[in-house]
Amino acid sequence: MSALSDRLKARARELGFALCGITTPDPPPHLEAYERWLAQGRHGSMGYLAAERARERRADPRLILPDCKSIVVVALPHSPGDTRGPIAAYALGDDYHDVIPPRLVKLVEWLATEVGRPIAHKIYTDTGPLLERELAQRAGLGWIGKNTLLINPKAGSYFLLGEALLDLDLPPDPPLAADHCGSCTRCLDACPTGAILPDRMLDARRCISYLTIELKDAIPMDLRQQTGGWVFGCDICQAVCPWNLRFAESLTPDAALAPRAPAPDLAAELSLSPEQFNAKFKGSPVRRAKRRGYLRNVAVALGNGGDPARRSLCVPALERAAATDPEALVREHARWAADKIKRDA
Repeated sequence: MSALSDRLKARARELGFALCGITTPDPPPHLEAYERWLAQGRHGSMGYLAAERARERRADPRLILPDCKSIVVVALPHSPGDTRGPIAAYALGDDYHDVIPPRLVKLVEWLATEVGRPIAHKIYTDTGPLLERELAQRAGLGWIGKNTLLINPKAGSYFLLGEALLDLDLPPDPPLAADHCGSCTRCLDACPTGAILPDRMLDARRCISYLTIELKDAIPMDLRQQTGGWVFGCDICQAVCPWNLRFAESLTPDAALAPRAPAPDLAAELSLSPEQFNAKFKGSPVRRAKRRGYLRNVAVALGNGGDPARRSLCVPALERAAATDPEALVREHARWAADKIKRDA
């Protein structure tokens, strides 16, 4: 079966996956840490993570696919990020939820042809009850760094993960047991909100990605200024990582995830109608924030802009949004941003 595994990985590379590994459906090794993270409330408002059924499935992938014998884990590379934004690099192109699963389907179809029978399977990418990084680490794709992201020693961390649970017994790859973060604390030091904790966990309630994507209500007042110019996600902890600085360029970003357009004019974004927002971000991960969340983030980013003189040019757009936007969430954050610019002038 090792020859089949080698051909499988070669086929995965042909489909654009930079990394491919195989692991077992055994319980994740850091399940206790995950349960502790939930118990401490560090998942914030992401209640779906704490749902009993989802927790049971994360503890035992065989509850998802009872006949599961192997899990194939793949990584699709995207463009490198930076420390400024305004949109995280992975979200600049097509939605990876629309890109990775169809390619995994092709991979499973190829595998079924190779073995001469249909393969029962389940396919996920950031949507199912799986601890993806745990599986990827155990499949030999990398180690989980201090920034809580999977890091590959030859490729960094600018990639997205996908999984195929199979009823086919394939030899598992050895896990990457070494921790190559060493004494480095660049990600902890660079995080503006202090979301990265010394115990190699993330307090999602303070993470800019959580605040700009998952949080549906107002951004806490004490965190607004620290979110800087980000309007969807954040790349800071990856952009400062030495493994990305050294090796990220060794990967060729997948064409489907390439940036669609130049960085948006944030002041102009405030005038987007619901129809215009949906049209502009059709097929983009940014739609997950919905218009109200996106414009909430845009307002805060404008308020946090660098040069006060240039920021003052945004005040009319912010005041117009504060007075006329149909969403109370947008109005409140636009008012905050306009007032902040005036105070800073």
